Amino acid sequence: MRARLLRHRRELLGFATAGLLAYAVDLALFTYLRGPAGCGPLTAKALSFVAGCTVAYAGNAYGTYRGTRVRGARPYAVFFAVNLAGAAVQLLCLAVSHYGLGLTSQRADTVSGAVIGMALATIVRFWGTRTLVFRDAGRVGSWTG
Repeated sequence: MRARLLRHRRELLGFATAGLLAYAVDLALFTYLRGPAGCGPLTAKALSFVAGCTVAYAGNAYGTYRGTRVRGARPYAVFFAVNLAGAAVQLLCLAVSHYGLGLTSQRADTVSGAVIGMALATIVRFWGTRTLVFRDAGRVGSWTG
């Protein structure tokens, strides 16, 4: 596994960098929209989520997977769907922990949603991004061999 990670370090670092930048945009925009802009929580989150997805897509398309030939709206739509799946994984982790296991403290919610959920969602997003969106990125080697 270590050899595979080393072989794919540029891809992993690029994906992580795009994701961190997208997270920062999502958080900053959500904070602004909920505060000074006076938006409701769902509107603010929906808008910040779309902005974060757009930043992540641009970072991956023009950075991590720049060698891939993707055109049109379809790749962004698939990327958006992959990110929605990741968000669903995070919500599912939180729901199972909070409602299924009865772990209702703020700490438990943070661990299940923002730590465990985020880790699992990142795996889903990485797999979906490299497999469904940027599948012909001219990668050297594969994760299975």
